[in-house]
Amino acid sequence: MRKFKKSSVITLSLAATLALAACSSDPEETEENAGGDGTAEETEETEDGDDEGDGEAAAGDGGELVIALSADGVSLDPHGQNDNPSAKYRALIYETLMTFDPETYELEPGLAESYEQIDDSTFEFSLHEGVEFHNGEELTADDVVATFDRMLDPEIAAPSSFLFDMIDSVEAIDDYTVQMTTEYPFAPLLSHLAHNAGGIISETAIEADYAGEINLDIGEGDAGTGQFVFDEWNEGADLRMLRNDNYWGEPANIDSVYFQVIGEDATRIGNLQTGDVHVADLIQPALADQVEAIDGASLVAVPSLSLTYIGFNTEAEPFDDVRVRQAVSLAVDNDTLVEGIYEGYGTAAKGPINDLTFGYDDGLEDIGYDPDRARELLEEAGHEDGLDITFSMNSDNPIRQQTAEIVQDQLSEIGINATLENVEWGAYLDQTGAGNSQMFILGWVTVTGDADYGMYSLFHSDQHGDPGNRSFYTNEEVDELLDQARQSTDDAEREELYSQVQEILIEEAPMVYTVFDDFRIGVADSVEGFIQVPNGQFDLSEVSISEEAGGSSY
Repeated sequence: MRKFKKSSVITLSLAATLALAACSSDPEETEENAGGDGTAEETEETEDGDDEGDGEAAAGDGGELVIALSADGVSLDPHGQNDNPSAKYRALIYETLMTFDPETYELEPGLAESYEQIDDSTFEFSLHEGVEFHNGEELTADDVVATFDRMLDPEIAAPSSFLFDMIDSVEAIDDYTVQMTTEYPFAPLLSHLAHNAGGIISETAIEADYAGEINLDIGEGDAGTGQFVFDEWNEGADLRMLRNDNYWGEPANIDSVYFQVIGEDATRIGNLQTGDVHVADLIQPALADQVEAIDGASLVAVPSLSLTYIGFNTEAEPFDDVRVRQAVSLAVDNDTLVEGIYEGYGTAAKGPINDLTFGYDDGLEDIGYDPDRARELLEEAGHEDGLDITFSMNSDNPIRQQTAEIVQDQLSEIGINATLENVEWGAYLDQTGAGNSQMFILGWVTVTGDADYGMYSLFHSDQHGDPGNRSFYTNEEVDELLDQARQSTDDAEREELYSQVQEILIEEAPMVYTVFDDFRIGVADSVEGFIQVPNGQFDLSEVSISEEAGGSSY
């Protein structure tokens, strides 16, 4: 099939209105980053007017796993937008040289059977032999070279190129050996190679994409090596993948996985309860009890690498003044957010990384909660009569909506009038990436588990905009410390450098570090082996299901 369609009219169960929900972290959703679904009871009408099938599983005994997502991805191209919903898809289609164990999150070889560090700046990777792309061609070192050449091509302008821009050369030594050399010693290289943006793409598909013959953004080209093969995508509605029967490792147990985009929280949970879906993503804390009460399903909560933050445009008034940023930070009570919104499913953030991340300093003191001091700082900054600001968020994310409302109330106590603005997810990424927001909520998932990804991306002046630094924060000392930390080969030295960076970032307050949220999902008891990974992605390698979901339509 291999089709991509833009949806026109979609009918949702429970009469819910389909909408994109903001769940990403990264710009990495975000996560964050950090940052909807619609299980269709009736057959979807597509642009060309064709009615699709009834959603039964592909031929085989494994059945079809149905997952309800709160938001659709943006791109299936590993070099496309660096958002968490897209990463959920791509991680199943593409594989990386290195990978993380989904349960322990320890770094281990992936498509690379083994690796050797030749010197401080050179690694050599031996590829598994006999690995086939979905197009039937064998993976060779040339595909790895082509992948990183494309990633670093300025014409492609990959948002995640910062992960690999220290690479000086990638060379095919022979069919199954790749040598990678960096411009300087780069300690986090192996963890960066495990990021989904490092997914290895077929050289044939890359050439076809450059020629305009296919579009990797929408899944064309059979360009990955993963356990699942892209089948069809109706943008904003649903996406299906089929099991890769020629997978080089152990093929998946299930025949297919069907993602439905259901923006309405109650609909996702309702469809889990009725058996129309097996997995419901992004369970809001206030609705966790509803999932726990379902006979035949359970709530799974996993500590995450996902930070939710309130960003400032530090290049524009009034947030170009550190005193105003500090005042807002002092006015926000993170403990209230954790207990009142997250209901204990999360931890208050001191800074941009947590204790799951290398480089975290547990001895740091956060800026604290002190409204009186906040008022004093506003007066010092010349705003004794208060401030009017615009506070933006991506639409249809209840947690961010609730956070904005509580923060709006807290800011009113120190004389700041915040007008709330809701923006559709894609437009929101564009708006914040271009620096057209005053104050905004976003998330960031430190996917690599290393402080370099959690701080270089968000705060280095080279990363302004889409790469991650949507606060457009610039500090020469921070830049220098981050550059030193990524070039050091001594772990103790790196930890000390990152500690210094965190101290500055807490003091300079380019953002309000609010909460490290748990990932919460509802999983049917008929599903075994489903793993929610701390980076926000799903591991389906061992999944088996004993009952088909009853309501998938396609």
